[in-house]
Amino acid sequence: MELKLPPPLVAFICAVIIYFLPNYAEPNSVYLCLAVICFSFGVVVDLCALWAFWKNKTTINPLDPNKTSTLTREGIYRFTRNPMYLGLVCLLLAWTFWLENVLALLVVWGFITYITRFQIKPEERILAQKFGKIYQEYSQKVPRWLW
Repeated sequence: MELKLPPPLVAFICAVIIYFLPNYAEPNSVYLCLAVICFSFGVVVDLCALWAFWKNKTTINPLDPNKTSTLTREGIYRFTRNPMYLGLVCLLLAWTFWLENVLALLVVWGFITYITRFQIKPEERILAQKFGKIYQEYSQKVPRWLW
């Protein structure tokens, strides 16, 4: 199960689940503001992550971290080791708020849990093997998500 499903596909599946969840929230303009903020933040974070990978000429393929040629530690990667996944979380949160469905926060939490277990941890094992002490020091300084 590890490294088998592309994270954007997992996020899409979660977005579909969110769409079909029953909605118990009262309509509120705060949700729209939160949706716009989360969407904007998610897009910026993802673009910054892609830019950093492009500058380092390394792969963005999440299904084969063995092809990583460089450990990216600059730019957005100074604040989070997984900005692309953080960006996907922000997009799911934006969708949740857009639909004004607080129950969907459970699906977002499920996405975070799934991606951490089946994507991030296997990637971390490979990066630790490949980059050794450099990755170990980096992972001690920079959080996996933002927390």
